[in-house]
Amino acid sequence: MSELLLETRHICKSFSGVPVLQDVHFDVRPGEVHALMGENGAGKSTLIKIITGVYAKDQGELIWDGKPVQIDSYQDCHALGISCIYQELSIIPPLTVAQNVYLNREPRKGPFIDYATMEKMTQKLIDRYDFPLEPSALTQDLGMGQRQLVEILKGLSSDSKLLIMDEPTSSLSGKETRSLFKIINALREQGVSIIYISHRLEEVYALSDRVTILRDGKNAAVLEGDQITPKVVIEKMLGKAMEETDESSKLLRLGEGEVRLDVRGLTDAAGRYRDVSFQVHKGEILGIGGLIGAGRSEVVRAIYGIDKAAEGQIVLDGRPFAPSPCSSIAAGIGFVPEDRRSQGFVPLLSTVSNVALTNYDIIHKNGLAISAVDERELGKRAIDKIDIRPSDPDKEVGLMSGGNQQKVVLGKWLVRDLRLLIVDEPTAGIDVGAKKEIYDILDELASQGVSVIVVSSDLQELIRVSHRIIVMRKGGVVREFRGEVVTQAKILAASQGVEQSEGNAQ
Repeated sequence: MSELLLETRHICKSFSGVPVLQDVHFDVRPGEVHALMGENGAGKSTLIKIITGVYAKDQGELIWDGKPVQIDSYQDCHALGISCIYQELSIIPPLTVAQNVYLNREPRKGPFIDYATMEKMTQKLIDRYDFPLEPSALTQDLGMGQRQLVEILKGLSSDSKLLIMDEPTSSLSGKETRSLFKIINALREQGVSIIYISHRLEEVYALSDRVTILRDGKNAAVLEGDQITPKVVIEKMLGKAMEETDESSKLLRLGEGEVRLDVRGLTDAAGRYRDVSFQVHKGEILGIGGLIGAGRSEVVRAIYGIDKAAEGQIVLDGRPFAPSPCSSIAAGIGFVPEDRRSQGFVPLLSTVSNVALTNYDIIHKNGLAISAVDERELGKRAIDKIDIRPSDPDKEVGLMSGGNQQKVVLGKWLVRDLRLLIVDEPTAGIDVGAKKEIYDILDELASQGVSVIVVSSDLQELIRVSHRIIVMRKGGVVREFRGEVVTQAKILAASQGVEQSEGNAQ
């Protein structure tokens, strides 16, 4: 075997004459975890899509095990031994776990699919990697974290020599993430190479043998061993020096002032959450922590009115409120969902059209027709408020980076007079620079008197943005942190049930 399993040499790629990759070199050794990093728009996804045959390169060559190769399709990848676990899930919800894992590779008995054998093969994989899944379960009934595990199982089922993981932990709980890390380390010991893409820097430091950083479509650095430090990685990604900050702890506020939202005894008929009570004050950012499946997303969806609670009351600015998406929009409540791609925007529509979707009530009409001038002006206002790049109001949102997509989802609410903004996993799959911009937007909203609820699985993020934090576990609120120094360890302990319930949210 060659010293390098995969090598990309002098890769160039442009779209509509705009360079996206310029003379990029990247290589992977046998049995190593090589992280590929860079801000959104740096060219990471484009490089991966060239490696997997989704895009054709303009210039350069691909070398596999010392020999030049042409990769034009998924079939070419599979023949070489390359599998990719994409950030945007490729599973088909109506199918079972087993059907998704072995899609297009089903075992057969004569001309028919052997479903019994396929489920046994899937169960063997599940047992091997200790995933909380059932082969016969429909993926549409699974949460985002479990769907991500199905995606990972698909990659692991191919016995690949090279596994590409694009934000594999973006929807995983702490326990699921630790399980994945064990799998990655075991695969490395077996000689499997892994390209690891993540915006969670602590994961990169914990797992990577080497780190390649792209910036503006070019190689910025290749780091190894002791060179892989937070300060160096961030500076290479951003192209400028920045001071290291300790965001592992924070002194929280007491949660005083005028109550904007009062949630009282919210309970779900399906048992996903029960007797949930808390308050959000005017100009306050309330963080909601807890593991995947704790009921966090289900509660905020009920507050906004996407799903209905069976019991409980919601009070907005002192008045009982009956939530529905229409009544929430009219009341000045915005919602940024966990799954931005399928629920937050329409990929084939432009920034202008996506911003308009929740704002037709404030756009002028000429008879029965919407004012195109007003619609475009609203889109430009959103672009200016959140610095969408490129600032082309007609660009399809589906073609943007993850950070800019999330900005569009946020931007459609920022052109309204908001009273409350609910944001579920605000920066999943988003780079360091875009994260800071989104945090700054949330801080600015709070300073203007808007109340904000942030649901996040990223403990550092939760501490960074929140004025006060509640933690959910098994559908209930088990802990509130306010007026004290909170740490990641304290939040994690509460979410895992290590601590007894202390100080129910008031």
